[in-house]
Amino acid sequence: MPVPNTFANATTSIPLSQLDNNFATPITIGNTAVQLGNTVTTLNNMTFANVTISGGTANGIASTNVTITSGTANAVTIGNGTFTNYTESQVNIGNSSTTQTISLSNGTVQTVTLTGNCTFTMPSVAEGKSFLVLIKSGAGSFTGTFTGVKWPGNTAPTITNTASRMDIIAFSSDGTNWYGTASQNYYV
Repeated sequence: MPVPNTFANATTSIPLSQLDNNFATPITIGNTAVQLGNTVTTLNNMTFANVTISGGTANGIASTNVTITSGTANAVTIGNGTFTNYTESQVNIGNSSTTQTISLSNGTVQTVTLTGNCTFTMPSVAEGKSFLVLIKSGAGSFTGTFTGVKWPGNTAPTITNTASRMDIIAFSSDGTNWYGTASQNYYV
């Protein structure tokens, strides 16, 4: 079957095995659904927006400069994957006030400035979940406590209350509890 120059000219499905070097340049596919079979090993210069990936397993994927925006990835397993130059998004919670509920829906690096003696409510525990909270002392003299966290030696850290300092609190979960550790008194 001769391969048409564009997908728009195709009258039947095109087996990927028949695509040649004419398709080595970036391809724009409009509103036409395209199914990629098992013959594809490399996809270059493609942008996917509003992507939904569900019920899949991706093993041994090596990707460079891949960005998925406005997408949903459900039940996807990446095994034996390599992530190079990965950057986690940082969420600025803002000023703490006296209570703050931590939500991991926007990212796992959270930054907050203490503006009062604050009680932080932890998110639901989930096995293998971890996150960081960067606590800036602001003007100083404020305390911070975290609900339901197990600390080394059963002693919660005292948040640095000197002005213009920062503590980094790391949390990880075994599915039953949150466990916390602190690195403290950084100059900011």
